[in-house]
Amino acid sequence: MLSLIPTEPADLPEIVRLEHHPENMEYILPYSLSRHQQALESKDEVHLKLMTADGSLAGFVLLAGRENPHSAVEFRRVVVSLKGMGYGRQAIRLVKEYCFERLMCHRLWLDVFEDNARARYLYSSEGFVEEGIMRECIKQKGLYRNLVLMSILQSEYLNPTPLS
Repeated sequence: MLSLIPTEPADLPEIVRLEHHPENMEYILPYSLSRHQQALESKDEVHLKLMTADGSLAGFVLLAGRENPHSAVEFRRVVVSLKGMGYGRQAIRLVKEYCFERLMCHRLWLDVFEDNARARYLYSSEGFVEEGIMRECIKQKGLYRNLVLMSILQSEYLNPTPLS
């Protein structure tokens, strides 16, 4: 079982190492240590670490839009330390609970690389709906990549529809 805990400045070197791990680099645009520090200090961003029951760092989550006047929060990033352990799904559920029950947001949205089928499936299975594609909007390693925009509304979180 994972828990979400506010990130402390002392956690940032390990978080940066985790974020820059080759398994994670293909599907995110990593932050520098100073950018993570800015996120910690920001009133609009939320930087949370994922902790296991034994107190080990299992990953981290970045949210943005805490001050958004439209109550729309961006699920900017989730990075987990071990793949295939269910940490990603647990993290998404914790983020939905945090955003809809604590921040009382109306809409939680994210973008995901179009070719990240594993993440898209996971987000869809957790109630996120694909809204559209931002074509060739990210240049990475000399190539342009598409992002898929996805979201879940508070009403969908509170009254989920069963998967067909």
